[in-house]
Amino acid sequence: MVNSGYLEHFERLTDGIYSLDIDWNFTYCNDAAARILKQKKEDLLGKNLWEQFPQAVDHHLYFQYHKAMREQQPVFFEMYYPPLDTWFNIRTFPSITGLTVYFQDITEQRRHTKELDEHYKSLFHNNIDAVFSFNLSGYYLSVNLAMEKMLGYYETDFLQMSFEQVVTPEETERVKLFFSKAAQGETQNYETKAIHQNGDIIDVKVTNIPITLEDKIVGVYGIAKDIRTFKRAEEVLIQTKKLRAVGELAASIAHEIRNPLTSIKGFLQLIKEINSDKDEFYFDILEDELGRIEMITGELLVLAKPQAKDFKFRDISKIIEDVIILLGSQALIYKVEIQKEIMPLPKIKCAPNQLKQVFINLIKNAIEAMPNGGKVSVNAQLLNDHTINIRVIDQGVGIPKEFLDNLGTPFYTTKEKGTGLGLMTTIKIIQEHKGTIDFTSDQNCGTKVEINLPLNK
Repeated sequence: MVNSGYLEHFERLTDGIYSLDIDWNFTYCNDAAARILKQKKEDLLGKNLWEQFPQAVDHHLYFQYHKAMREQQPVFFEMYYPPLDTWFNIRTFPSITGLTVYFQDITEQRRHTKELDEHYKSLFHNNIDAVFSFNLSGYYLSVNLAMEKMLGYYETDFLQMSFEQVVTPEETERVKLFFSKAAQGETQNYETKAIHQNGDIIDVKVTNIPITLEDKIVGVYGIAKDIRTFKRAEEVLIQTKKLRAVGELAASIAHEIRNPLTSIKGFLQLIKEINSDKDEFYFDILEDELGRIEMITGELLVLAKPQAKDFKFRDISKIIEDVIILLGSQALIYKVEIQKEIMPLPKIKCAPNQLKQVFINLIKNAIEAMPNGGKVSVNAQLLNDHTINIRVIDQGVGIPKEFLDNLGTPFYTTKEKGTGLGLMTTIKIIQEHKGTIDFTSDQNCGTKVEINLPLNK
């Protein structure tokens, strides 16, 4: 029986309270309990619980009530009761005379929690960025579809891996430090390099956030974004600034050099005629070096002069064919065979002389990279409805990686008498045509230059 001293207090509560004797008959029921159970108090008092609510027999509630009475220990639990379409939070307090039950209708709370959970799941699974979680040992607990796409593994693969397995070896210790700080409660933002399932290296920007439950850190969330496009854009911007600066400098240097150079060449020729029988060897060296200075100033002027704005529709296939014919004699001298595979292509809007200069530079470089002869492949094809793809591939000595990373930098070249300005001009012209140019090379295996140019419809 419920102590009568508490009855007035119980009636004021919004939570339901009822008491049962050892035969499971109602001995007390407050107004809130009757309302929540959708019953009248007089229809409950003295009645058997299981007869009034037969659906509760063999339900989770039935077993919990019997457990409380059998063990004479309080039992707390939540449950969903289908006949009332209601979620309950239940606390039972047994005694030798029966059972007192406190319960709340938590349906709205559960619905709100479910909505938040659905929102979280939607944010997790539908996020365009890669989202994932780790335990404190760094092993994946969950990943979203964007993470699968970014690194090429399935979720089942990730769940058997740690983050160390997808980070490049040189970045491992650094990323472990960031993870450790996040696991200690400090959010981390950093950039690193991840390894795709196919072996590609991906630049990623990562945020690590501690997962906290009841004031205890139990894991780490991660958000990662593929920033390769951003990196490429950043490199293009830096390269453009370099080109602009070099162009301005080139114009002033070239003009300053050309005037005195003309005078020097004239006087050298005069001196050579006066001393025609003397020191001819030295005169030849001087003429060669002056010729080299003149060639460099010529390249500087090409680099510095404004690019044509009046682009016209031209047949790029013919431009490439003309360049191959032009360089045919040089290829024969170097014992190089130029193999071409040029598909019929639509006309593109371009400055033909500039593109001709590009292909002269690239094919000439390919020929000169094979002093002992070999083959140069020139391929041109329609990549898709929007892009033309041109590739120049040689079997030459290749370019060392440390040089490959600096291609297009003025006066940075592998040639003994090169300036690097020709390649810089090439890059500038392709950028003026809204295209892209990429270089790949292996030492002693050759170099591939790939150009993509947009179609203008």
